[in-house]
Amino acid sequence: MKKVLFVCLGNICRSTLAEAIFNHKCKIKGVVNCSSDSAGTGAYHIGEQPDVRSIQVAQENGIYINHKARKFEPEDCDEFDFIFAMDESNYRDIVSISGYKPEHLYLLRDFDSGNSRNVPDPYYGGIDGFNNIFEMMSEAIDNFIETELKKD
Repeated sequence: MKKVLFVCLGNICRSTLAEAIFNHKCKIKGVVNCSSDSAGTGAYHIGEQPDVRSIQVAQENGIYINHKARKFEPEDCDEFDFIFAMDESNYRDIVSISGYKPEHLYLLRDFDSGNSRNVPDPYYGGIDGFNNIFEMMSEAIDNFIETELKKD
C-alpha cells in the first residue's frame, strides 16, 4: 500500500483539493494500492473544514471532499511514501520541520507539463483561481498515477 500526502500552508485550499482529486482519480482508474491524506505547514486552520471554494470546485467536478485540517508533523516523513508540496515555500517548510530533506518529497508540479513549479495559493482570490489550480493539480495527479502507481 502506497501512502501519499499533499501539503500546503493552511490545509484548507490546495492540499485538501489535491487529496480529493487524487482519491477520485485512483477510484476511477482502478488504483487500489494507495491511500492519501493532506496537511498544512502552518497551524492556522487545525480542525477546520476545507475552504468553501475548494468544496464547490470539487463538487462541480463530481468529487467529494471529506477532511479536517491538520498540521504537518515530522513523523509524516516516515509514514508516507510520497509527500507533495504545493509550492517551493512549503517544500522548504517541510524540510525545516522535518530536519532533513526526505528523498520522497516532491513539488506536485514536478509531474505536469507547466512552466511553473508552484501551485498558486488561490485563498485571496475568487473562484477562478480555484478552477485554475484544479486543472493544474488534476494534470499532475494523472501523470503521477500513470508513472508511479500504475506501474506496480
